[in-house]
Amino acid sequence: MNQPNRHEWFVLEDGEKGVEVIEDTKIPNAATIKIYKQDHTLANMLRAQLLALPCILFAGYRVPHPLNPHFLLKIQTDGSIRPVEALEQAGNALLKLIADLQMKFKAEFSYKDVEGDAAAPEDPYGALPTGMGSSAWGASSRDYADYS
Repeated sequence: MNQPNRHEWFVLEDGEKGVEVIEDTKIPNAATIKIYKQDHTLANMLRAQLLALPCILFAGYRVPHPLNPHFLLKIQTDGSIRPVEALEQAGNALLKLIADLQMKFKAEFSYKDVEGDAAAPEDPYGALPTGMGSSAWGASSRDYADYS
């Protein structure tokens, strides 16, 4: 088929740049930033984080074509900072937010280990039908992934 290998869409090759900044000459305090090997996930998070900054007048993105693994992020500021600096602030805030989320996620799973099976909660999926023991479902008697 003509479809490239999946890793080629997200892994930068040796010497390949990940970001290209194009200063806008028609709009003051604006720039278009082309970010390679990324998709809507990062673009939307960056856009939302940029719009949370008080110095941002406009932030938006577009993916020119679904088969091209890059997006264009347009940023316009009020002039107090440059668009690239605003992107750096938004990226740092996003990294902090993700680190906080990861910490909360790990803490929640550590509570599960502390609680133990003393008050074993009722199985939300119910009991297995009669005759379908662990031999039919593998080592566990549950029909969903249990990562404990």
